[in-house]
Amino acid sequence: MSSQAWTNTTDDSMGLVEKMLLVTLTTISCCIFLIINVIMLFTLRSRPVFRETCRYILLYNLLFADTVQIAVSQLLYILSVCRIMLTYPVCGVFVMVANLTSEISPLTLVVMSLERYVAVCYPLRHTTIITIRNTGAAITAVWAFCSLNTGVRVLLLLQFPFEQLQSLQMKQFCSTFLMFLTPVTVDYDKAYTCFLFVSAGLSVISSYIGVIIAARSASTDKASARRARNTLLLHLVQLCLILSSTIHNPLLIAASNVVTRTMLIRIQNILYVFIIVLPRCLSALIYGIRDKTIRPVLLYYLCCRLKLSVVTVTER
Repeated sequence: MSSQAWTNTTDDSMGLVEKMLLVTLTTISCCIFLIINVIMLFTLRSRPVFRETCRYILLYNLLFADTVQIAVSQLLYILSVCRIMLTYPVCGVFVMVANLTSEISPLTLVVMSLERYVAVCYPLRHTTIITIRNTGAAITAVWAFCSLNTGVRVLLLLQFPFEQLQSLQMKQFCSTFLMFLTPVTVDYDKAYTCFLFVSAGLSVISSYIGVIIAARSASTDKASARRARNTLLLHLVQLCLILSSTIHNPLLIAASNVVTRTMLIRIQNILYVFIIVLPRCLSALIYGIRDKTIRPVLLYYLCCRLKLSVVTVTER
């Protein structure tokens, strides 16, 4: 999606200096977010406590999917800026990877929400229900379900009569939008996206309501319930931010009818950073700053392994 607006709006109406400035700022922003995510991933593999705790394993899966999504989006953006055309098969691989990882995030948030729900509502059974084995099975199920959807997309894509084309070389830059080659693919994508986010939203909201009800119980740890409630609220916000990426193209199409091409390029770069890239980096920032166990280790690696003590980090 990130390259579509640039493809259709780049012309000589914008000066070369302004074009390069926009591309540089956008790329630098994306690279910073990508570096933060990679450091966060390394952090979650650097200590046994992270590798052996279920919620951190789920967080790693979420960050991994978001990082791949950012990397693929930025790669497609750079290819479009450099005016490099791909073939349909190569573009299809990039698009399928982007679709797969974009679907992993909301489903992982659902599993993380259910984990917090069990921790508050069934504290005595939490250690027997939320085990590393069960967590691994849940992650496998998430990837399998999303891979099945990707397989369906591939089958729908193969219905397009590629043999009638003179060449498999694309005449426009690769983007998710351009791979919707048949009306059935468009309808399927809309239906699946609605099903995915409605189901994920209802699951997170139900978990949130369950935690609120449990928090009123006299036998529940109030502090633990409050933390779980705040965490679930963050999951809901993350889900909404991820959902916002689906309105990227409609916003650009609406803006193209009322603004000039030069202004549209500026709007496209802003939307790309704040709607597509930034939501995928917020997980690392939220958990890295909020979680007291992750925070000192993350700051340690962000500061190039300077010897920062936990006391110093806390004082700051």
